[in-house]
Amino acid sequence: MAYATETICVQGSEERTDCYGAVSVPIYQCAAFAHPALGKSTGYDYSRVSNPTRDALQDTVAALEHGSRSLAFSTGMAAITAVMELFSPGDHIVATDDLYGGTPRLWNSISQKNGLQVSCVDTSRLEELKGAIRPNTKAIFLETPTNPMMKVTDIRAVSRIAKEHGCLVIVDNTFLSPYFQNPLDLGADVVVHSGTKYLGGHNDVLAGFAVVKEEALGDKLNTIYKTTGACLSPMDSWLVLRGIKTLALRMEQHQKNALAIAEWLKEQPLVREVYYIGLSGRPDRELIDRQCRGYGGMISFRVASEAVAVTLLESVRLIRFAESLGGVESLMTYPMRQTHAEVPEETRKALGIDETLLRMSVGIESAQDLILDLEQAFRQAG
Repeated sequence: MAYATETICVQGSEERTDCYGAVSVPIYQCAAFAHPALGKSTGYDYSRVSNPTRDALQDTVAALEHGSRSLAFSTGMAAITAVMELFSPGDHIVATDDLYGGTPRLWNSISQKNGLQVSCVDTSRLEELKGAIRPNTKAIFLETPTNPMMKVTDIRAVSRIAKEHGCLVIVDNTFLSPYFQNPLDLGADVVVHSGTKYLGGHNDVLAGFAVVKEEALGDKLNTIYKTTGACLSPMDSWLVLRGIKTLALRMEQHQKNALAIAEWLKEQPLVREVYYIGLSGRPDRELIDRQCRGYGGMISFRVASEAVAVTLLESVRLIRFAESLGGVESLMTYPMRQTHAEVPEETRKALGIDETLLRMSVGIESAQDLILDLEQAFRQAG
C-alpha cells in the first residue's frame, strides 16, 4: 500500500524486525551477529554490511524518496564520495557551479587525483549545461535549490538531456528534503542528502544518504558502501529515525517562518537583495511550483556592506552564528568565510558569494521572535 509522506515519516517502512512489538525501532548496538548453524544466518552477520536499525532507516528514506534502495552513511560527504566511486578514471561529470563548498573540494582534492574530470556550470541555464557535455560525460550532478544563491534547475529537463547522452543524473536534495521535492520522480537516478540537516533535524547527529531509482545501480553502490565502510552507526541511525518522525511538521514550520522573514527582509533599508525560492516575482516561479511542493527554510540575503554583515553576525542573540542548517534552531552563516571558504576567490565572487552575503537557516521558533532578534541586530548595524 502506498502511504502519504506524513505517514511514512511517522511509521517508517512496513518492515518490522523486532519480535517484541517495540513501537520505536530498537537500537541494535552490536558489531556482529551470531549464526544459528553453519551455512545459516539470521539475515545479519556484521554491522558494516547491514544492521537492523540502519536497515529500518534506509527503508524509510527510500520510501520517502520513492527509490528502490537507500544507503545511510556517516556524513553527507561520505555519501557523495561513495557515489563518485561509480565512475572510472577519464570519466567526466558536469556539475552545478553554485553548491556546498565541500563538494567541489572533494572533486578538486580527491576525484581529480583519481582521474575524474568535473566541469562546473550554471545548470539552471540548459544551453550552458548542454554545451558542457562531452563524449566522456557520465553524469550530471545538480544541487537545486543551490547553496547559497538559491538558483533552481529544471530536474526533468536535465534528466531528458542526460538520457540523450547516456548520463546519470545525481541530485543533492538536502535543502528541500523529500517532503518538498522528489528528484527520482522527475527523472533523476540518484539522490543524495546530508542527513545531518532536515532529515535529522535537531543538530545532534551527522549522517548522509544516497538513494537510487534502479536496483541494479543500488547493487553497485552497495558493494562500494560495504567495501569502503562509511556506514552509519546504529545509535546515529536511531537518532535520524526519531528526527524523521517530525519531518513533515518541521518542514511546514520552517517554510512558514522563512516566508515571513524573507518578506520582512525585503523591506529593510540595509538589505540589498533577498534570495528565497518562496518569494513571488521570481522569473523561475512556474518551474519552482511545478517541481517542488514547498519552498523550505533556507534564505540568503545581501546587505549594504561588509561592516553590516559582520555586525549582524555579532549582534543576533536568538539566532545562532553557526554554519550548519536544517535544524529546529535558527542559524546564520557567513558563506565566504565558512561553508565556501575553500572555493577560489575568483569563483566565489563570480557566483555572488562575497563579503555582503549572509545565509540563514530558519528554524521552527516563533517567527515574530526571530524578526525581533533581526530587528535589534539591524539597529546595531545601522
